[in-house]
Amino acid sequence: MDTAQLAQQYIGGAWRAGSGEKVLVDLNPFTGKTLGEFPVATTDDIDEAYAAAAAAQTAWNKVNAYAKRTVFESAARIVEERREEISKLITAEVGGTALKAAFEIGLVVDALKEAATLPLRIEGRIYPSPVEDTENFVYRVPVGVVGVISPFNFPFFLSMKSVAPALATGNGVVIKPHEETPITGGTLLASIFEEAGLPSGLLNVTVTEIPVIGDYFLEHSTPRVIAFTGSTGVGRHVGEVAARHFKKSILELGGNSAFIVCEDADLEYAVDAAVFSRFTHQGQICMSANRLLVHSSIAAEFKSRFIEKVAALPTGDPSDPGTIIGPLINARQVAALDDKVTAAVAAGATAVLRGEPDGNIFPPVVLENVEPNSPIAHDELFGPVIIVMEFNDDQEAIDIANDTDFGLSGAVHTRDIARGVRIAKEIQSGMIHVNDATIADEPIVPFGGEKQSGVGRLNGHSSIDELTTLKWISVNHGRRNYPYQ
Repeated sequence: MDTAQLAQQYIGGAWRAGSGEKVLVDLNPFTGKTLGEFPVATTDDIDEAYAAAAAAQTAWNKVNAYAKRTVFESAARIVEERREEISKLITAEVGGTALKAAFEIGLVVDALKEAATLPLRIEGRIYPSPVEDTENFVYRVPVGVVGVISPFNFPFFLSMKSVAPALATGNGVVIKPHEETPITGGTLLASIFEEAGLPSGLLNVTVTEIPVIGDYFLEHSTPRVIAFTGSTGVGRHVGEVAARHFKKSILELGGNSAFIVCEDADLEYAVDAAVFSRFTHQGQICMSANRLLVHSSIAAEFKSRFIEKVAALPTGDPSDPGTIIGPLINARQVAALDDKVTAAVAAGATAVLRGEPDGNIFPPVVLENVEPNSPIAHDELFGPVIIVMEFNDDQEAIDIANDTDFGLSGAVHTRDIARGVRIAKEIQSGMIHVNDATIADEPIVPFGGEKQSGVGRLNGHSSIDELTTLKWISVNHGRRNYPYQ
């Protein structure tokens, strides 16, 4: 894939520069080298993108479902054939390790294969009527155009997670990728779908910045649904703006997941799952375990094993196949996370493992003696920092897990499966995993959060529900008598 071509806007089926004077510079977060320079999209470009999506959607909606399916099958094949070069892009732009890139690409392939089934699963219904000789047909139809705003952490997958089902259910799409990841979150998808045979104009990518366009992407009259993945603070604003303009919003937001280890857990396995849950992609995942809750009777042994394993994680250059902890996305994230850790230690927390940041590399941090009501226990920690807390019984673990404004994911480790499920049912989250990691996303299972972790669900039939609307058409086969003539 030509990086020079990918460093452009993709509007109306054409690769071109944005019409803005400002230039967005796309940097490698580890080396600092420039990957591409984007003259940014302006409100005029966004007008063109939405107009192109709306025009193409009218024809796309009439395309046979089996013909639609072939586009997504082709896209999945293209991703599989280009795993190596896509992996290099993820490493260069996102700072993702080889492990992270492989994980993300696998999720994208699954999402595309699931999207290929959606055109064949959109169903209508016929309802009876109290009116004689009348039938009620309820059709499920596309919303029209969907605006997608994606984040920087898993941009290839988290863009595709909304884009593929939106297209598969008959909609046009405009993506605004995060300014840190315009290629893997935006133009890479355009290139793949262009090659896969998606009709011109149906998918558009506008690379820009909020200081240039403000809320125009959200307020524009064309999109009926806004799918946003990102922080809770920004998501709240997106939801408010969408609601003011009578648009539906699908919000996948932050998390503060609890990883619970009961006294009867398989300790070695629980340690492995906990390390994966926190430190995959440097902890820059909304589902990552922020709080590690361990039964007091096994806390000493568990912490010893856990800290030993975390301290041994290879840290550094993400292009090295052996690296597990690569860079955070930028220096602002490094400084903000370091400030949180420093403030927690000043407030009485103990850093049992902590190194010094080196550029955008932030070494793993393990904190204990953290007060449950402290800011760091309630915030999302978007980096390789974890809090270890102890509990004495199941109810205390549940109470600590629920003591947060978030409700995205979680995990419970116990040999007693029924006990694990009982605990899981009491935790206020959109998903929770017994004897597994907090990080999971499967293509047919509803994905989404509770409380401030989001609104709506994606994947499988949930995507059909979110990205289509219902239309009632009644047919009177006779002649109805009205109360007056």
